[in-house]
Amino acid sequence: MKKMLSGSSRTISWLLVLAFLAGFSFAKMEDISIHTVREAGRLLGFSFSQTELENMMPTVRLHRQSGEAISEARLENSVGSALEFDPLPRGFELPVQKGDIPWELPDDVSLPENLEELAYFSIPELAVLLKNQKITSEELTLFFLDRLEEHDETIEGVVTLTRERALQQARIADREIAAGNHLGPLHGIPYGAKDLLAVEGYPTTWGAMPFKDQVIDHTASVVRQLDEAGAVLTAKLTLGALAMGDVWFGGKTRNPWNLQDGSSGSSAGSAAVVSAGLLPFALGSETLGSIVSPATRCGVTGLRPSYGRVSRDGAMALSWSMDKIGPIARSAEECAMVLEVINGPDGEDRSLVDAGFNYDPNLDVSELRVGYIAAFFEEDYTGAEQDNQVLTDLANMGIELKEVEWNFLLPANALRIILYAEAAAAFDELTVSGRDSLLVNQAMNAWPNLFRASRFIPAVDYINANRVRRLLVEEVNALMADYDVIVTPSYGGNQLLVTNLTGHPAITAPNGFTEGGSPLSITFLGQLYGEDKMVSLARAWQEYSGHHSGRPPLFDPS
Repeated sequence: MKKMLSGSSRTISWLLVLAFLAGFSFAKMEDISIHTVREAGRLLGFSFSQTELENMMPTVRLHRQSGEAISEARLENSVGSALEFDPLPRGFELPVQKGDIPWELPDDVSLPENLEELAYFSIPELAVLLKNQKITSEELTLFFLDRLEEHDETIEGVVTLTRERALQQARIADREIAAGNHLGPLHGIPYGAKDLLAVEGYPTTWGAMPFKDQVIDHTASVVRQLDEAGAVLTAKLTLGALAMGDVWFGGKTRNPWNLQDGSSGSSAGSAAVVSAGLLPFALGSETLGSIVSPATRCGVTGLRPSYGRVSRDGAMALSWSMDKIGPIARSAEECAMVLEVINGPDGEDRSLVDAGFNYDPNLDVSELRVGYIAAFFEEDYTGAEQDNQVLTDLANMGIELKEVEWNFLLPANALRIILYAEAAAAFDELTVSGRDSLLVNQAMNAWPNLFRASRFIPAVDYINANRVRRLLVEEVNALMADYDVIVTPSYGGNQLLVTNLTGHPAITAPNGFTEGGSPLSITFLGQLYGEDKMVSLARAWQEYSGHHSGRPPLFDPS
């Protein structure tokens, strides 16, 4: 008599069977048998009769052969999907661009006596210094290169300094400004880019050991757009390996406010270097919290744009239907200055829409329709006092706040399989080849294990998840139609997951500290392609509260 398998052993046995069906050789098997299919069916929740199994066998073998043929195509990460996510609900009208944004720059700015203070000058202040030729872009770039070199051993936020490219760009900016051709507030301003964005001539490592020597002969659209605006790419910044967490192949990126903590991720270096005053702004990306989380941990402002507003051309793909590129800076308005430049179609990323970004610096925010997700603010959590103070601040600013019920009956949490399936597909070759073992983090919830496990997500479930997502898009947009902005705890309920699935924009801003001195944040959600009003409210609140002006003591030059 055969010994009965325990529950865990049976599960492992079924996984081995399904792995074989999926094309993995975790166990040595010669061919797909009826027993193989029967056990795989049990794992998937089905029970088939002997006749059904016999009739299925030719088609099952054909599916296996198809999968093997697809694997042999050796798809590059840059090859997108023919299935494209459309976040637009029925009847939605895209905003039309009304013209250039009339940025309000200071009338005059003087160089500080202690030049180290430039580390925390705002983009508008630096722009005026550059425009009035009180400092050159080359001098400013060298200043930030020096700070990056001085402090990066502490922060571990830089993968590659783009020194030669930066100085060349800075000199071009200086000649243009001297000739009276000032291109706008980013002209001559140094910045950094998360190292999942390709830059020709430099490594693009994706933060991962298997790709640490990778050089892509292409420059990402967002970097080219910033080039055209005169901004100066000064460094490629760390990200948790393959866009998760803050652990990369060179170490762990640190939180400037508390060096015992990681910076969170995956836009780890982007948030950390801005927080430490090593660069005025940086580009990050978010699929499920990768701007919100490090911006929170490092006490800076992060803007996640609407899906389809900013090009992902030249960016590492993790999830084709959820990835978004956005700016990290010290204030909402500075993020908006970057968004104006990187907004819009580029002829490369097919997901882009032509949506206007009509931020108005003079908007009367008291006229905005503002809601708050009351149930989230009533919970007992770290930062509840600071979050509720934001509501008090807004009321004191003359904002009429209305309670929002965030109660969707659809199984939003189950829709995570969309991200997992797409991520596993994006890095299928890494998994099949076994090179996933080279990644530093091999924990249960790290990418290598998630990629392997996600091979067991049935295609039918992935497609049905996206059908549920379509319903979720309609429900969330119906709710948002009543508000210009919704205020929420940054990690309240499932809003972070839901809004990343539906493609809605968010801006996360610092709002105080824990008793231990770690930064906290609040999040403002906007309507789809409604970043203008979302930024306006965040900017007005920041000017009222001043939380965004905090400086980590270890890096404060004053």
